[in-house]
Amino acid sequence: MPEGDTIARAAAALQRALAGRVVTAFATGLAPLARVDDDTPLAGRTIEHCRSIGKHLLLAFSGGLVLRTHMRMHGAWHLYRPGERWRRPARAARIRLDTDAWVAVAFDVPVAEFVRDGDLHRHRPLAVLGPDLANPSFDRADALARIAASGDRAIGEVLLDQRVIAGIGNVLRSETLFVVGLHPETPAMRLGSSGVTRVLDTAAELLQRNARADAPPTRNTTGRLAPGQALWVYQRTGQPCRRCGATVRSAARGLEARRVYWCPSCQALPEP
Repeated sequence: MPEGDTIARAAAALQRALAGRVVTAFATGLAPLARVDDDTPLAGRTIEHCRSIGKHLLLAFSGGLVLRTHMRMHGAWHLYRPGERWRRPARAARIRLDTDAWVAVAFDVPVAEFVRDGDLHRHRPLAVLGPDLANPSFDRADALARIAASGDRAIGEVLLDQRVIAGIGNVLRSETLFVVGLHPETPAMRLGSSGVTRVLDTAAELLQRNARADAPPTRNTTGRLAPGQALWVYQRTGQPCRRCGATVRSAARGLEARRVYWCPSCQALPEP
């Protein structure tokens, strides 16, 4: 599922293929993209750069126009050579950008809109985001302060809050907490300075490791390359912990009832 690492890799791939190229054709079935606010067609514009911010992917075009997309659970950007067969059905295509050398297709993308470049800093979906952990130069002091200020909120909930830190999703939330040995229900205020630092640095390391272009195609947090050994606890309910052998548990938590996974032995809930 797309988290900050997946989006960062997609943005890097689009950047390598599309930056500096001219859009030769543009098609979409999404109403918010039916027209550009200055009525200048997208075809004919140059793609200046592609980048990610948290789970948002931004494609910047000449004329100060930016296309923002958010993948949610099932969206994905693909790159094809002209005439190459697509790996998903055409009915799932929501955006198509043609250039002379590449065709970029966004499949099942639920969120897409045009934003003026000068408005990005105050555009609410982006302005509310915390530091982007996929960016090696993210504001670490700000991120530490935001986590530390989360009070009695469960750390498992805090890690998913994009207003605190951006880029962590359900997989990396569970994996980060296993690596640091914290139960997802641990109140953030119980972590202390060293605990907050360890959570942040672990989350950033896992996210950035999986965002690299040379990372395995499947997200990996264990460092093990054998099939089925890539993750510590995510989607392993009822299976033995890879460290201690205890049975991995899971439960739906938070407003969106996102399922979190943990080992009850390696991640014991601290006493009140």
